[in-house]
Amino acid sequence: MNSATATLARLTEQRPFVLFWLARLASTMGYQMLALTIGWQIYELTNSALDLGLVGLIQFVPAVVLTLLIGHVADRCDRRLIVRAAHSVYAAAALMITAAFVTGTLSRDLLFTAVFIIGCARAFELPTAHALAPTLVPQSMISRAVAAWTSANQAAVICGPALGGLIYAISPLLIGLTCLIFFVSSITLVSLVRSRRLAPSHEPPTLASVLAGFHYIRNRRRLLGVIILDLFVVILGGATALLPIYARDILAVGPIGLGLLRSAPAVGALITSLVLARHPIERHIGHKMFAVVGIFGVTTILFGLSTSFPLSLLALIVLGASDAVSIVVRFSLVQIETPDEKRGRVSAINYLFVGSSNTLGEFESGLVAAWLGVVPSVVTGGVGSLLVAAVWMVLFPDLRRIDRYEPADREQMRT
Repeated sequence: MNSATATLARLTEQRPFVLFWLARLASTMGYQMLALTIGWQIYELTNSALDLGLVGLIQFVPAVVLTLLIGHVADRCDRRLIVRAAHSVYAAAALMITAAFVTGTLSRDLLFTAVFIIGCARAFELPTAHALAPTLVPQSMISRAVAAWTSANQAAVICGPALGGLIYAISPLLIGLTCLIFFVSSITLVSLVRSRRLAPSHEPPTLASVLAGFHYIRNRRRLLGVIILDLFVVILGGATALLPIYARDILAVGPIGLGLLRSAPAVGALITSLVLARHPIERHIGHKMFAVVGIFGVTTILFGLSTSFPLSLLALIVLGASDAVSIVVRFSLVQIETPDEKRGRVSAINYLFVGSSNTLGEFESGLVAAWLGVVPSVVTGGVGSLLVAAVWMVLFPDLRRIDRYEPADREQMRT
């Protein structure tokens, strides 16, 4: 048995982690199916690209407003209770939508209300779950555990929309009940988890503490460039919110096709993650980061112009693969550029930027689509991503010159 196989075997022996991995898989499956249902129903009811974009904006608001409270709660309360409470909110939202299907009272306002409460729960769940996962395994296995935990999310993002589209085509009521089963399963699994939780911090959450992280990032050009690059590229290139329009009006593939379209980027991301696990990027980091950002922009344009379902799927798979490489590079650079005593605050800010870029990208796509049309919205977003990459290569030349995963001062000494 080689070392990688032995480590994987030891990981599967960690019962709390296995339970949490299964809970993550179940909750994300349910979330993805619920998101597909909400997106399809909003467009069915309103025929409005702007309303699809508003789904992203509604989720963005609680993520930003609740940032300080989330950190305070996650450091001072049982993280399992927070995750379990978030999954309970998801179940309540699924129940509300299912009841509206049964009574014939489904409306735009009800769906937006569901999106808001889901957004609040998700704002608490994701950072807390990220903090909980490493406490479920010995310290020597943390990196493997994080990778395995991430794979659960990718697998669910692939299977959830595809399964959800198939079930929705059979019965919208059935998909609501399926979501409830997934969320009840995740709540039960989290309840069985036992954590190796360290003593909570007693440092009071203050605005000054958060601003210290912003100050650190502002004074390190490479770090600032990496974080803001992700923000602008995803905001401009995010076309996820418009997938219901492509599925119904442009590609004419219905809810089953919508599920496959939503799954396609995760397929590319999962394949790429498996390749990078065996063949990690070790040299010419900066050039490769900008190259995959360029591929992201080109495939966004290709998807926007495509009227062929297979070509659209292929474009989204390549888009997801390029984004996965970019995420790995950017995340690694953020970690090595930040000393341990500031890593928590910097990571929190980075997480806020990444989360806001996804939801704001959905809003931007819907807003531009309402003004210019769906295809111009996606195409201009892809062009914008290419322009951002070009501008960043000029504004942040140190990013382009990065060769290895090393802090800036160490790389300068070596060269």
